[in-house]
This record gives sequence, C-alpha cells and structure tokens, in this order.
Amino acid sequence: MAVARPGGGHRRAPYLLGALATLTAVAAVLPVVYLLIRGLGADAETRAAVPVGTLLRLTWQTALLTAGVVASSLVIGTTLAWLTVRSDLPARRAWATAATLPLVIPSYVAALALLGALGPRGLLQEALEPLGVERLPEVYGYAGALLALTLSTFPYVFLVTSAALRGVDPSVEEAARGLGRSPVGVFRSVTLPSIRPALAASSLLVALYVLADFGAVSLMQYPTLSRAVYLQYESLLDRSSAALVALVLVALSTVVVLLESRVRGSAPVHRVSPGAGRRTPVVRLGRWKTAALGACGLVVGLLLVLPLGVLVWWALDDARGAFGQGVDWDVAADTVGVSAVAAVCSLLAVLPVAVLAWSRRTRFARLLERLTYVPNAVPGIAVALALVFFGVRFEALYQSLALLVFAYVVRFMPQALAATRSSLEAIDPRLLDASRSLGRGPARTLATVVAPLARPGVLAGIALVFLSTLKELPATLILRPTGFDTLATRIWSDTALGDYAAAAPSALLLVALATPFVVLLASRRAWELGAAG
Repeated sequence: MAVARPGGGHRRAPYLLGALATLTAVAAVLPVVYLLIRGLGADAETRAAVPVGTLLRLTWQTALLTAGVVASSLVIGTTLAWLTVRSDLPARRAWATAATLPLVIPSYVAALALLGALGPRGLLQEALEPLGVERLPEVYGYAGALLALTLSTFPYVFLVTSAALRGVDPSVEEAARGLGRSPVGVFRSVTLPSIRPALAASSLLVALYVLADFGAVSLMQYPTLSRAVYLQYESLLDRSSAALVALVLVALSTVVVLLESRVRGSAPVHRVSPGAGRRTPVVRLGRWKTAALGACGLVVGLLLVLPLGVLVWWALDDARGAFGQGVDWDVAADTVGVSAVAAVCSLLAVLPVAVLAWSRRTRFARLLERLTYVPNAVPGIAVALALVFFGVRFEALYQSLALLVFAYVVRFMPQALAATRSSLEAIDPRLLDASRSLGRGPARTLATVVAPLARPGVLAGIALVFLSTLKELPATLILRPTGFDTLATRIWSDTALGDYAAAAPSALLLVALATPFVVLLASRRAWELGAAG
C-alpha cells in the first residue's frame, strides 16, 4: 500500500520544493555543461596544443595509478576490517580506531611526510649516512604516489567493509562451515559475495579520490590528468586546452561510476533470513595471531605513525622554528570559517532535492536527485576551471569568496545529499500517518517528526562536507580571492618552495582539526551513508 508523504495534500509546497531542487540540479551540472561546450567546441589550434598521444598517455597513467590504489586499498582495508570485526585479534577496538585515523591526513600531507621520511635528504637517509648509505631508492613517481594515496584512501574501504561484515547473516556462514568448508572457503564463497556491494562502493570512493587528486601526484612528480589540467591552466592560462583535458578526466570518472553501478547492481544485497541480528561468531586466529598483529602493526606504523611522526619531528625541531611561530592562526580561522559556511550551504542546497525525492516518487524528482549526484564524477579541478569561465564574465564574482564557496558546494553536495537521503529513507512511514491522524499538517509533521529523526544523517552530511572542504586543494588554488589562504594552500605554498619543515605546523593543525570529524563520522557510520550515493 502506498504511503502518503508530507506535503501530499498541498500543491504549493511541492512546487516550491521542485523549483528549489531544480536550481540545485542546475548548479550541479553547470561545470559539466561548460566543459562539454568548451571541450567539444575547441578549434584546431587548441586540439593541437593537447596531442591525442599525450592525452592517451596521461589517461593510461591515471588509470594505472587509480587501479593500483584501489587494489592496494581493497587488500589493506578488507584485511583489517575482517581482522577487527570477525577475528579474536587482541585490542580489536584500538586497531579499528588506528585504521580509521589516516582519513585525517590529506593526500598532499601524506606525500609531504613520505618525502620527508623516505625522499632525498629525508630523515631515513640522514639516519643511514653514518652507516655508509649514500642514497636510498627513488621515492618519486608511481611508487610514491601509490603509497601516499593508499595512505589516504584505505580507511574508506575499512569503514564501509567493516559495516558490511557486521551485517552479513551468520546463519549462512554457519551452514557453509557445517558443510565442511574452511574459514578461507567460507569467506570466498559466502562472505565475499555478501560484501561485494560494499567493496564496490568503497572502491568507487577510492577511485574518485585518486582521479581528483592533485597534490600528492604533483609532489611525487607523477603525471596524471588532474595535474595536467592545472599545469595547462597555470603555465599557459589556456582555458580551452585545460578544459579539453578536464573533459577527458570527467569522462574517465564517469566510466568508473558506471562500472561501480554495474558491479553493485549485480551483487546480492538482501539477507535471506533474520538471523543477522545475532552475534557473529568470532574466528580464532590460533597460530596466525602473531602474523595478524604484525600485519596490523606494519600498516599502522607505515601509514599513520610514520607520517605523523615526521610532521611532529619537524614541528618540534628548534632549529627549524617552533610550532607556535609556524602557524598562521588567521589562516586557520579562515579555513574553519569557509569550511563551515560551505557545509551549511551544501545542506541548504540539497534539502529540497532530498525531501522532494523522498516525498514525491516521480520521474522528475528522481531525475533531479540523479543530476545532483553528477559532481561525484567531476574532480574539483574541473569544477574550478568551469567556474573561472563564469567568474571572468561577472567581475563581481571573479576571485570572490562567494565563488569559492559555491565551488565547494557544487563539489561536495553529493556527500550531503547521500547522508540526508539515507536518513530520510530510514524513517518509518507509519510515524507520519500517526502525526497526520493527530491533525498535524505537512509542515508541522516535517518539523516535529521528520527533522528530529533525520538529524543524525543531516549532521553526518554537514560533517562530511566540512571535512572535505577542510582538506580541498586544487579548486582553492584556482578560485581563492587574492590574499586569501587556507591551511591547504599554505601547506602547498611552503612545499612548492621546498621548505617541508615550514609546512609541518600547518599540516599538523589541519590533521588536528580533521580528527574530531573523522571520529564522529566513524562512530555514526556515516561512510555507509556516503557510499549510498
């Protein structure tokens, strides 16, 4: 039986929601429309500036890095998730927390720390010089970019997969074990197919992160499409050729999104019995316990302790400046302020879309919702490039804080929408019927019933956007007003000058600001909500 939703008996409310949701959807697709017009309409001279061979090589190198990071993140994240959720690993909760914390480290900070530890004249090189080691293997290139991006992305896989493992029906696994299958056989034949949608969703998050990354690949000197877009724009100020490269990047991101949708759509997602509510049996590691602890220690040591240790070492080194002198607190305040504004504006932008799609099961509402998810496939540097086009035509907007906030909203509104929509879908429709039976109208029902129940998802969406804006780099570099800095751009400026130690205090402060939000999101399982988009 169909359930009436709030607003069902009032015509003006849906019209207003529809108008506001349409504006949000238009803003979401604006960058893609610009890139299509600018890229497909490029003249022969513009196309000659970006040879097909160069585009193919950059596309291959970008795809190769994306595949490598996705594969390594899947291996690390899934292994840690299984150990902390399903095994008798000692101190499982502590290991789970440690596996989540690398999310606070942006990829460019990870690359900075890895270069400081393992690069030329890095801390490891200095420590080994007395032993006669004059030069370490090169960390630049594919290997360095792979390590830095894996550090920043494997927690996505860990969080989403951990939640999926908790939801697997234990009775099916017990039946497989009863048929004589080994723990490995049960995982391959029962558990892995059950968590495939989660693996696909987390792989999408990782892949889009890598495709959008600019800072890590630039520091590691690895050529990708995102880096080429920035270099094309920065060195030549040629927006047409930069738009052409950005269009290829968007196309590659779209392929990744469609591939994930196909994989997730063919995977089983429903439980076959109510037994999943029971406590899942713990697998005893036995003689493998020491190896498991060693693997967890290696991952946490290399991907969390090492980068943070390098930053702390630099920040506390008196010869390179004290921590309090290395941080511009005005820049930190500006970073928090603009991130908070972007988070609130993102929520306000997606609320009409979320409520309309939830309350009105129409094709138009579904279309608007899907259009609002389009920025998922548009890297930040492509969004920024599109908005430069509009900014230069309206001088009041060009290099304004409003345009920068608008870029953040467009870039990260899918995160706010996914969290809000998932929270709305969890509301029992019978509560709405009960509210209406007590004489409450649609507006009052939304305010007194829907809003309180949807609040966890709304807060998760705000936290997601705040955290993403806090760490965002390429769009900020292109669109920021003259004289306006964030912690991300300050870190980038110092590293561009080769002064890694000067960047350490700002990097540590950025990590400290991000940590509470990562802990909040992990505790609320908001990454499940984010993956729903």
